[in-house]
Amino acid sequence: MHELIIATTNAGKLREIKELLKDLDVKITSLSDYPDAPKVEEDGISFAQNALKKAATIALYTGKLTLGEDSGLEVKALGNKPGIYSSRFSGETATDRKNNAKLLRSLRGVPLKKRQARYRCFAALVDGKGVIDVVSGSCAGVVALKGKGNNGFGYDPLFFLPRYNKTFGELDPAIKAKISHRARALAKVETILGRYFSRKSPLEIASAISRVKSRKFQRNFSG
Repeated sequence: MHELIIATTNAGKLREIKELLKDLDVKITSLSDYPDAPKVEEDGISFAQNALKKAATIALYTGKLTLGEDSGLEVKALGNKPGIYSSRFSGETATDRKNNAKLLRSLRGVPLKKRQARYRCFAALVDGKGVIDVVSGSCAGVVALKGKGNNGFGYDPLFFLPRYNKTFGELDPAIKAKISHRARALAKVETILGRYFSRKSPLEIASAISRVKSRKFQRNFSG
């Protein structure tokens, strides 16, 4: 069975990715399975750079197929912050609760109609030979006036979707798995991995050519 390393220590993110890729015949592991792997500093200036750095660092270390993912929330009224700093918005000791509290403080007095936001996700695939692809997905909504719901993680209790009249924290996980930023990015990843895993190795190709030649020779000889 093929192995895919998810370059993360975030349990919530890993759980979502495993669920989104469950239809692939692949063994999914994470950094918890490689405790001696180098720590990746997320010092890129974009989600794409951070995702690629995670994937490349771990792929180079293990020589195995690796998925690096970086995602976050961009709030229009805050100049698209917290953006790439979403997971550490409240500082070095950031937690989901602290990040959500800071976000609400930052938007104090801003009416709901001016709290437009979008979740963004970038995913990079790298193997021992090089970069395979980098894809993205996004989901638009608004920042609620207060948190609601216990589903998901991160800013999910505050990310409100007018279409469903619910936050991601309240939304049925099955619906989120179809419309979220991560779901949209991982759908592209699933397609890419399907093609990647279906490729024949040089040995398999050589063997197939040999069989074809043998059958052709036999037909000609018998004819």
